[in-house]
Parts: sequence; C-alpha cells; structure tokens
Amino acid sequence: MLTIGVVMLPDARVFDVAVIAEVFGIDRTDHGVPPFDVRWCSQGRRRTPMHPAGDMSATHGIGGLAACDVVIAPGRHQRTEVPRPVIAAIRDAHERGTVLMSLCSGAFTLAAAGVLSGRPATTHWALLDDLAHAAPGADIHRDALYTDAGEVLTSAGVVGGLDVCLHFIRREFGGDVASALARRVVMPPVREGGQRQYAETPVPRRVTGIAPTMDWAMARLGEPIGCGDLTAHAGMSGRTFHREFTAATGMTPGKWLRNQRIRYAQRLLEATDLTVDRVAERSGLGTAANLRRGLRAELGVGPDAYRRTFRAKLTGGVPG
Repeated sequence: MLTIGVVMLPDARVFDVAVIAEVFGIDRTDHGVPPFDVRWCSQGRRRTPMHPAGDMSATHGIGGLAACDVVIAPGRHQRTEVPRPVIAAIRDAHERGTVLMSLCSGAFTLAAAGVLSGRPATTHWALLDDLAHAAPGADIHRDALYTDAGEVLTSAGVVGGLDVCLHFIRREFGGDVASALARRVVMPPVREGGQRQYAETPVPRRVTGIAPTMDWAMARLGEPIGCGDLTAHAGMSGRTFHREFTAATGMTPGKWLRNQRIRYAQRLLEATDLTVDRVAERSGLGTAANLRRGLRAELGVGPDAYRRTFRAKLTGGVPG
C-alpha cells in the first residue's frame, strides 16, 4: 500500500484537493484499484482554508510527509510564500527518493523547494511565464498536460491534475488499473494533445471532419493508413487538413497517428501474449524494429522490458 502525503497550505484549491481524494482516497479495490493511505499534512495539524470555499482538518502535521511514498502539492489560489518547514519537508522527501507531484499551481510549491531545477515542469497555461520566473532552472513544457521526470511530476491546470494522477497509476500499476479508475471517474485514460488546444487555439468550428476521421483511424490502426488517407477521409486539401488538425489537437496528423499506434502496442504488450512481431503488425507499426524504436523514443525501454515490468505489476510480481 502506497502512502500519499498531501501538502495542505492555506488557500488550497478545492478542485485539486477533491481530485486527490477521488483518485487516492476512495476504496476501489473491488474494481482492481489498489488501496492507498492518504495523509493530509498541515503545519500544526490545523484546519486548512480552501478556495473557493470550505476548509478541512489535517490528519497529520507537516512531519507526516516523512513516512510517505508520494508527496502531492495541490494548487493554491494566492500562491503566498511557502513556509520554511514545508520547504524543508519537501526537500527531505526529495532527498529520500520520494515521488513528488504537483497539481496545477502546486508547481510553485515545488519550485519554492528548489526541486524543479534541471527537470521538465508545467502548470496552468496562464501561469507558465510565472513558473519560468519562479523556477528559472526548470525546463518549462508549455504544451504538456503533465510532465514526468521519474521522481518529480507536474500537471497542467485544473483537469490536468486528473491526467497526471491517472498517468501515475498507469506508470506504477499498469494500463488495466488506470483504465478501471478512468472509467470510475468517467474520463479517458489518456487525453490527446496538449494545453494548446485549451488555450490559444481552440478547435475551429468549421472543422467538422476531424473527429470522425480520428475515430475512423482509431478503428484501423493495424492497417497501412497514413496522413494521405486521413486527409482523403476528411475531404480536405492536404495543407488545410494539416493546419486544422494541428490547431485542434496540438500535434500533426502523422505524430498523432504514430502516438496512437504506440499506445495500442503498449496495451497489447500489457494484456496479450502476442509476440513482439505480432504486436508490431497489429498496432500498424509494421516491424518489431519499428516497435522497438518507437517505444524507446517514447518510454526509454524496449517492448520486452516494458512487458516484463507491466506484467509483473499487473500480477503483483516483482520485475526481474
């Protein structure tokens, strides 16, 4: 059982706190989701006022973070100065190898502790410039829904907190567990695109062909379809389709199609006994060499290592 420590600072955002409670605080073992021990940690175990309204009592003092496997910093409305004892507790946790995670503007709490330097990080799109100032050594990812640097994870604004929590569940326990949890909270296990689709460039209203084309492609990932086939299905010129697709999803049609094939290959590696060659064929990647290159580029591991890791986690074993 993982112990989750939540850093409860004044003016915590109610939504972020609710996301943490929803993902980690509810017993869903009957749906295959492992149990978690959640500690709500505040200085002096006092009641924490939350924005926009309400408050909650902490279960532990800030020292309760010391025994946690994961420490999560929810977003804050005002982002006032982070108390020194909290900074010290986060730094100590980081030095112990504890996983640190921030939701939305909680990235500023991690920035105050100095743990974002040299790592990718993100936050709500409207606060990205502020985060770049607060963490000048961080690699700010402006179009990411979340970032994962191993022991430090950050998320984009609001619903991005759910994205990073589901990603963490998938990373630690496998795709089936993440999918089960996603169904319970009524959202896709992985959202497509990045923040750009929600910020500067919303989906153009005239692009009526993109969603059906994406559905059409998803049903044919194993077939030798390419960008030309997507363009033809949408009934647009190549230049128009490329522009509209990128504006709507935050990525090119070719990159989106490749990502879908990689993700489908991941699911096949996790849930089937198909050979690597057959997984490559079924997912539309063609050859085992293509699958290996794709997985290594995206995840840093090959298909055999990926399968061993996630098969072990799904069955409760230990990777060899």
